[in-house]
Amino acid sequence: MTIDEIIRFVSGLDGVLALTPAPGDDWPELSWGDAFFYYSPDGVVPTNIQPFATVVTKNYPGDEASRLDRADTFRVNIHAGKDEFVRRLGRTPREAAETDVDPGAADTVLAHPVYGTAGWLAVVNPASRTETVTRELLGTAYHRARARYERRDRD
Repeated sequence: MTIDEIIRFVSGLDGVLALTPAPGDDWPELSWGDAFFYYSPDGVVPTNIQPFATVVTKNYPGDEASRLDRADTFRVNIHAGKDEFVRRLGRTPREAAETDVDPGAADTVLAHPVYGTAGWLAVVNPASRTETVTRELLGTAYHRARARYERRDRD
């Protein structure tokens, strides 16, 4: 999967706002080249809600374990939730991870190296082994975000 394929897939879901900061935008330079996905049917970037998924192309401060500074390396981050986390990794988000898991391993579903305890999963350079599961996880995160939005909208 390429970054563009992921952006097209997620952007094609009803009500998704894909924020893709670039030079000249009002967004911080660090975010340029990355993608942030929100459920926002009005097309406005939410101010008090985290994205349900992101694609990052570089290391962020405090988040260097995946070694995204390698050439042609990116990571898809997906807020899949506890149930999906357990289903995919066989442990709860708060349980200690196995120490031999490389957070920079490509084409592998992993706990997010920083936000794993909050139910976030990650895939570095999704390819043949993880393309289907990455799409499934993105769909799950989308449906969770949409459901949260609809609950807030009713209140």
